Amino acid sequence: MLNSPGLYVHFPWCIKKCPYCDFNSHPLKDDVDQKRYLDSLLEDWQVQSTTIPALENADFSQDGFKTVFFGGGTPSLFKPELMAKLLRQLPIAVDAEVTMEANPGTQEYTDFEHYLSAGINRLSIGAQSFQNTQLAKLGRVHNSAETVAAVAKARAAGFTNINIDLMWGLPGQSLEDALFDLESAIALSPQHISWYQLTIEAKTEFAKRPPLLPIDGILAEIEIKGNELLAGQGYSRYEISAYAKDAAFCQHNINYWSFGDYVGLGAGAHGKVSEDEQILRTQKASQPRLYQGEPTKTSKQRVAEEQLPLEFMMNALRLIDGTSLTTFTEKTGLDWQVIATQWDGLVAQGLVRPDRCSTTELGLRYLDTVLEKFVS
Repeated sequence: MLNSPGLYVHFPWCIKKCPYCDFNSHPLKDDVDQKRYLDSLLEDWQVQSTTIPALENADFSQDGFKTVFFGGGTPSLFKPELMAKLLRQLPIAVDAEVTMEANPGTQEYTDFEHYLSAGINRLSIGAQSFQNTQLAKLGRVHNSAETVAAVAKARAAGFTNINIDLMWGLPGQSLEDALFDLESAIALSPQHISWYQLTIEAKTEFAKRPPLLPIDGILAEIEIKGNELLAGQGYSRYEISAYAKDAAFCQHNINYWSFGDYVGLGAGAHGKVSEDEQILRTQKASQPRLYQGEPTKTSKQRVAEEQLPLEFMMNALRLIDGTSLTTFTEKTGLDWQVIATQWDGLVAQGLVRPDRCSTTELGLRYLDTVLEKFVS
């Protein structure tokens, strides 16, 4: 079955659009028909599963999706009974990792036990910061106390696999502020922490009115000291921005970074499927209204052969341990010799490993420089 693909389901609504967010999200209105959107997702799946050869030929009675990720927007604004109905009608493996993003500050987390009963077994809670002044700058609808309460309620509901999303390099942030945020997250003992740097993306409010971000020297200090703090508390860094205790790695994202296949359902959802020795990128209409009007319409674009090395490396080299050298051929269909000259040159510079498709510590620090070697 597509070499164990993942399933991504997008819920495009949120309480409020954050000024840094470039995801496909739209403010939630009272007239949103959640059942209609569920019906659209199921119709979307029925058509994709019978028109994409790799899916059409899969034996779903014997297997199912190993990972499912409900992203958004804020998926936890969706009713748990509808989530349960959706999961019942999709081919999900019994032991699948099923993640749902949730934001504190709204009342949806009072139903955490219902989401667990629905089949969600991993939560990703969007804290972003534990300082209320920063949360206000980021346009978040919650405060730090609500994050603490959300994690406690998730634990009480029975969740044993929780991720906390946290950002660094925030407007005016000092080293002390950044470490305070990390210490606050660690104090909640999540199994996983996603700690990523704020970047200003095009077409966001921050792009129109850029905030004053920390200078490079402070950013470097934050990254070094933050990584030391996480390691000292038992969090292993397995991807540029991902840290886990007791090997609680996010399997869904590991599939992405290993250049694995995944199916995308929902407004604006992207997918990647290997088909007839080609790799196709799929995309659904971004506007919820357009998606629900024609949920079966899928845009497909073949990844050009000359672009495959860069696309593979942009994912695989995010992993701290990378992948085996043979994974390159397995996932792209290209012989290693296609990139051997570039790779050997990077080995000579001490930026990548000779025995594995992975950067060295130096190469990870200068990842953009490494990736430039694969631009066609």
